[in-house]
Amino acid sequence: MPTALISVSDKAGVVEFAKELKTLGWDIISSGGTAKTLKNNNIECTEISEVTGFPEILDGRVKTLNPKIHGGILAIRDNADHQNQLTKHGIGAIDIVAVSLYPFEETINKIPKPEDKKIEQDIIENIDIGGVALLRAAAKNYKDVMVICDANDYKTVIEALKNKSVTDELKLGLSAKAFRHTAYYDSLISNYLTYEKFPTQASIPLKKLSGLRYGENPHQEAALYGNGTQANKPAVISAKQLHGKELSYNNYLDLEAAWRLVHEFEKPACAIIKHNNPCGCAEGTSVKDAYLKAFACDTASAFGGIIAVNRPVEEDAAQELSKLFVECVIAPDYSQTALDILMQKKNIRLLKQEIPYKEEKNAMEYRMMSSGMLVQDRDNSLSAEIKDMTNRKPTKEESEALDFAWKVCKHVKSNAIILVRGRQTVGIGAGQMSRIDSLQIALKKMKEAVIAIDEKSSSLVMASDAFFPFPDVVQESAKAGITAIVQPGGSIKDQLSIDAANESGIAMIATGMRHFKH
Repeated sequence: MPTALISVSDKAGVVEFAKELKTLGWDIISSGGTAKTLKNNNIECTEISEVTGFPEILDGRVKTLNPKIHGGILAIRDNADHQNQLTKHGIGAIDIVAVSLYPFEETINKIPKPEDKKIEQDIIENIDIGGVALLRAAAKNYKDVMVICDANDYKTVIEALKNKSVTDELKLGLSAKAFRHTAYYDSLISNYLTYEKFPTQASIPLKKLSGLRYGENPHQEAALYGNGTQANKPAVISAKQLHGKELSYNNYLDLEAAWRLVHEFEKPACAIIKHNNPCGCAEGTSVKDAYLKAFACDTASAFGGIIAVNRPVEEDAAQELSKLFVECVIAPDYSQTALDILMQKKNIRLLKQEIPYKEEKNAMEYRMMSSGMLVQDRDNSLSAEIKDMTNRKPTKEESEALDFAWKVCKHVKSNAIILVRGRQTVGIGAGQMSRIDSLQIALKKMKEAVIAIDEKSSSLVMASDAFFPFPDVVQESAKAGITAIVQPGGSIKDQLSIDAANESGIAMIATGMRHFKH
């Protein structure tokens, strides 16, 4: 009779699966906890200790690690020598291996990684050894053994057995899935236990969350994956979608940019993102006020944009948002009246993420390259040391505006120039090869902007994401009426820009920290 070995931590569906196997004439070998479940449901099975002639020891740490188990899995069926060895040692063949591993992922998402490197024993005990070995052995010998690591495959296997349609394709697919599963499992463990920033070998535990409508362009397929070690971290990918069609690859990129930017600010704030760059950002007395100020910066580019706010959306803000074609809105919450208004727009996607974005202290970010990957610390700082560079120091009003401008600047693609009045962007130049070109674009945008009345009297300030190698940007800024500038400093030609600022009475400060964004 064919034999199945079943050893599952997650018992969901296992009783029904075992009953079907018994109906089809299969013998079942099972480990302690699973055997108890099966016997309690009147399903006959043989405990592993009866097969091995050796009891489970070390609190269950050792039970399936035995030649009488692994020999039965790994023996090649059409290899006469292998079969003779099974006979000689009294080992029976095992034809199906169904295993679910100890819940390591669930455990680490309950117990945060300790900074002091003192790993709790509960974490250690949820590292499965025998189960991983069983899956890998069965997956290696997939031509003769079917391996199941996912309860969703119970039905598939039973149907194939009933219809006598167990194909090589099915067995290979189950094998590949098992190896992916153990690789994911091991990557969870290695990530949790690793404190080295850039280890010699690294793996990222990624789990598919959903398919996407398409990639950057409609001809590109795409999917969304989540990092298994970050499952409980507040993020855009875990936001609840309340309304609208499926999100695309670009939607997620822009939502992430908007959500990270808007949480730079403590007061009610709004960020409008287009093609991963802000086209407007502002703080206000309310969400409605912040949105109107952000929108005023570039009313044309805001069309079809992504909007993030850091406070719940109420009726008054929803009425304003509904006037514009918007791809997505993400907020901590929405009043029911606001939802009723916004849901009248069929194509708008509404997302709710109650927990604000917060930069992780040791967060890393990854970028794929051909045949490789770049890894770096996430840019989660703002400034190193603020220094006055010019004879005139910024006024209090200018300092507050410069602080706002610098926070926005961090989130704009290089070369970046940000023009601000009060707590409102009035011109943004992004992604240009020349810094002077970025300034010209920002000035052009400012001429077209509809500046909020209460900000008209505010000083006009500028932020640059990197230093000025030449004085041209400062000289053009003076012509435009800019009164204060924030930049990293650090150019060997800093003095040229300082002299130009002093000649025009511009206050300029250095942050000691560059914010290139590529």
